[in-house]
Amino acid sequence: MAAYDYNREALTNLKIEDTSLLDPLVDFTSAREAHLKKDHSRRDKRLSLKEAIGEFVRDGDVLTDTGFSYVRTPMQAYFEILRQKKKDIQMIGSPNSNQSYMIAFGAARYSHNSYSGAEMRGYDRAYSRAVIEGKTKILSEWSHGTMAQGFKAAHLGVPGLFSKQLLGSDILRYNAYVKVMQNPMRADPDPVVFVPALYPDIAIIHVQAADRFGNARMYGPPINDIALAAAARRVIVTAEEIVPPSDIRSNNKGVVIPFTCVDAVVELPYGAAPGSMPGCYYWSRQWWEKLMRWACQSQKNIEEYFEYWVFSCKDQYDFIEKLGGAKWIANSRRLTKAEEYDNEDLGFDFSYGEFKTIETETGIYY
Repeated sequence: MAAYDYNREALTNLKIEDTSLLDPLVDFTSAREAHLKKDHSRRDKRLSLKEAIGEFVRDGDVLTDTGFSYVRTPMQAYFEILRQKKKDIQMIGSPNSNQSYMIAFGAARYSHNSYSGAEMRGYDRAYSRAVIEGKTKILSEWSHGTMAQGFKAAHLGVPGLFSKQLLGSDILRYNAYVKVMQNPMRADPDPVVFVPALYPDIAIIHVQAADRFGNARMYGPPINDIALAAAARRVIVTAEEIVPPSDIRSNNKGVVIPFTCVDAVVELPYGAAPGSMPGCYYWSRQWWEKLMRWACQSQKNIEEYFEYWVFSCKDQYDFIEKLGGAKWIANSRRLTKAEEYDNEDLGFDFSYGEFKTIETETGIYY
């Protein structure tokens, strides 16, 4: 692995002594080797979720979150990582919505930090507690924009990008990867931030449809996932359905991930639940309400919550049954269709039972 000259002020501020922890995310040489070694033939890559996580997610990996918070995010794949007791992962969050529970159960030991929270659900107290108690160590601080630029640089195959983002921000003092430099095209003083190409070890991307080779169709906000498919050393695609290659060829709108990037394909209906899958189902607001407002209050609460929702479930179908089964499926499909104006929304009720205290919980998640 190459030698790197990191931002020394950030190393001091983050109290990072072993800089080898930082190297994999920016090591172009090993990333290139990994990409060249991939089997680029058109072969059947279908595996079960258990097989894909067991083979391609490894202890100590740099794992990047995909989708956005709870939108088209591979939630059920993350739950399988917990079941398989993977450990010492460096997790990248943009935002951090799935880091806190990965940290709570020992899967994620290190954090590349971005925004922490769940919008109107509230502040992520579990993540803050984990940092204070030393259960995770922050390796770098990012804005969403600069993180996206790093992934895009890797996608383009360039060493990095010059940006005006972060100038004037204290994030510069807490990110050893980025550096302020003089714009080489200007003779007068013109500071820019160099953002290096970022290469995660593993990305798990949930899509609406894929074929058995890994060509994937995505509907809804792509966020960073198109760039991540090219940047990551290993890519697992989980899909609501597996369609024949002829369908991908004839309906190629939204087919944005090519099979050459993909290592494994998993047919995983409801793989984003309890998050939202555009065009398919809405997110369970009650589930997130209770997670953020009750489970995140203490380690005991989060252990109790995940014992019920994750560790006692063998797959996503068990999870869906606990959400409400057929009623949840019908209601969440109706909600997402109405919100996307594919169904009539006039007079449709979007209200739900807000979680307040454990004593007033309804137990209804649809």
